[in-house]
Amino acid sequence: MPESSPCTDCGACCRHFRVSFYQGELDSFSGGTVPAAMTSPVTPFLVCMQGTEYGKGRCIALQPDNRCAIYENRPSPCREFPVYMEDGSLNPKCLELRTGHGIGLPEPDQPEPPLKAA
Repeated sequence: MPESSPCTDCGACCRHFRVSFYQGELDSFSGGTVPAAMTSPVTPFLVCMQGTEYGKGRCIALQPDNRCAIYENRPSPCREFPVYMEDGSLNPKCLELRTGHGIGLPEPDQPEPPLKAA
């Protein structure tokens, strides 16, 4: 991913959503990569990133420079949230969150490629 990708420079979604996912993604499970020490239980099968338990918190992995401390090992909701839609337009939720946090639009010369449907 480019150094200035909007999904690594902003942090707005990391300060808004509850980031919950199945505990099988934790590094304490075979094949898991998300640091278990950075999560809190939600249900017997789900966990969430600490700081996001109630939404509108700040993910424990979000560093002061708005970069993710565990970017290479981030959970599925973080990997799957699209900054751009298939038509190349900015995700409306991303735009809403960026605006709400006083963050400008992504640089037009640095777009993240849209996700391809499987």
